[in-house]
Amino acid sequence: MPIRTRPTTWRTLATAATAALTATLLAPAAADAAPRESRPVHSYADAIREAVWVDTGLDEDRDGRTDRVAVDIVRPREAARTGRKVPVIMDASPYYSCCGRGNESQTKTYDGHGDIVRMPLFYDNYFVPRGYAVVGVDLAGTSRSDGCVDVGGRSDIQSAKAVVDWLNGRAKAYSSRTGGERVRADWTDGSTGMIGKSWDGTIANGVAATGVKGLKTIVPIAAISTWYDYYFSQGAPLYGSGPDWLARYVQTPEAREHCTEVARKLTDGAPRTGDRTPLWTERDYVRAAKKVRASVFLVHGMQDLNVRMQHVGPWWDALGKNGVRRKIWLSQTGHVDPFDFRRAEWVRTLHRWFDHELKGIDNGIDREPVADIERAPDAWVTSTAWPPRGTHPVTLRPAHGAQDGVGTLGLRPGRGTASFTDDPALDETDWATRIDTPTPEKAGFVTRPLTRDLRLAGSSRVTVTVTPSTPTAHLTAVLVDLGPDTIRDYADAGEGIVTLPERTCWGPSTEGDSSCYRETRAKTADVGHTVVSRGWADLGEHAGTGRGEPLVPGKRYTLALDLAATDHVVPRGHRLALIVAGTDRGLIDPPADTPTLTLDLARTSARVPFAGGAAAFARATSGPPVTAPHTAPDGVRPPAAAHRVPGETR
Repeated sequence: MPIRTRPTTWRTLATAATAALTATLLAPAAADAAPRESRPVHSYADAIREAVWVDTGLDEDRDGRTDRVAVDIVRPREAARTGRKVPVIMDASPYYSCCGRGNESQTKTYDGHGDIVRMPLFYDNYFVPRGYAVVGVDLAGTSRSDGCVDVGGRSDIQSAKAVVDWLNGRAKAYSSRTGGERVRADWTDGSTGMIGKSWDGTIANGVAATGVKGLKTIVPIAAISTWYDYYFSQGAPLYGSGPDWLARYVQTPEAREHCTEVARKLTDGAPRTGDRTPLWTERDYVRAAKKVRASVFLVHGMQDLNVRMQHVGPWWDALGKNGVRRKIWLSQTGHVDPFDFRRAEWVRTLHRWFDHELKGIDNGIDREPVADIERAPDAWVTSTAWPPRGTHPVTLRPAHGAQDGVGTLGLRPGRGTASFTDDPALDETDWATRIDTPTPEKAGFVTRPLTRDLRLAGSSRVTVTVTPSTPTAHLTAVLVDLGPDTIRDYADAGEGIVTLPERTCWGPSTEGDSSCYRETRAKTADVGHTVVSRGWADLGEHAGTGRGEPLVPGKRYTLALDLAATDHVVPRGHRLALIVAGTDRGLIDPPADTPTLTLDLARTSARVPFAGGAAAFARATSGPPVTAPHTAPDGVRPPAAAHRVPGETR
């Protein structure tokens, strides 16, 4: 259990707690024949703290010698004395000096010998006493490492893969950045688990996709699975800049000076047209899912508008197709670490996961439900499989309704057309708020009030047949739950959490590295609608070739928009809406023109995965009429301007 402290006394209490814990940490481990969990039997205060530089085998900065990446290590001294080899928990990050990690933006600190004093986050405080080594890797081109930042490409991934190779005796490391003595990792059994949020978790995905031996598990939190989908959505630009900007943001002054060729490749290889190029193929880990040997414990916020849920569905499905053991948590938050929205359960579950995957302890976690889903703020449900068994895609059809400009959504095909004009000043919140009013910027279609709860789980696809009036056009499709609810306020600066002054402690502390972190609580909003899933596309990508083309005004095109995976229950009495519109302000950039688009309703549909399939949808939309709740249909505030950094954005 955590040690809870007050803001004015946490340092004193943490020191006292450390002294008390240290006395017990050195006691013999329980003599159970089959332990159910690793115990804190090692001293954190006396842990070995050291740094090595691992040779990546690359010379990305072109200085005539192969690049070395800095690796900071905290490991139990008692295990080293007895020759007992330990597994490794590794977080490879570009943020250890430039930006910080976690809700409190911690950076690494060092003593006069260059050895680690503070390793960001709680992992070392908690897991080193339990017989793990914790390793923090500075990606190439950042902090104390050589090389260049190439934003998910060969240099980034090799930065971390080389360390896994070194831990398994297949790569070289040295005691200094230049020269130095060879250092061998003779203290580890080679079993490595990678963890990290955002870019860090993305590196874990990428290293796993190499199939490197010794990587037993990864825990990607709010992580990217293909970098193209971070910058574009089917050709529609999500940000006003590309990976070259991001590389400059995190790399060292030395890297900026020596990595001009890498920067040029990032610029030239990622054109703002949204075309798929070899640069994006190299950074597509989903394509390499068949190589993954490691198990995957995936965590993501269903309202993450930084690393969006588009990164979950294809990766999760590809891993399952290739027989990878998987576990998933889906929260209502935005870009938030589970340590900051479900702390005690997260630490307990992560502990059990690493024990099982890295130490081989049979604690039963592999026989528990695969998925945890946050159904309401701090209210969680589980599924034995995800999506749940019996989930099937159902084809929903938009049609004209009784009121002109306000359509219906059901199982029967519609006829005729519906038109709208792109308005880059509006967004999904504006559209949903005006769903029952004819407005020129959207086409909206709504079910009758549901007579039963209806669960959506998985990824949807909206196919539109549309005629544009201009040579360029962007499209957005959203699924919306129309009805009152209390949700996490993901559009707030905290993206669904409020940080409190009180602290709790997770393991022992030292003077330079406290295990005590500020607590949080859910930041909620009372809303009249909830956006469930989103998808965006450039109509010029209609052919699916990865290259956009100018449109012929007046010509009809068919395009399939892939919507992000989700897990959401539309309650009885609520309605489900499909909205098709143009620019989603703040989430995609507008096209060069301002098109009017005309939908052919007979050739437009949405494939939505419902638990129970078509029968469940039919039951939920039939029976005696249900009166829809009367509420103002406001959602959360409009989404903030899109982030350009897949890291700590609060």
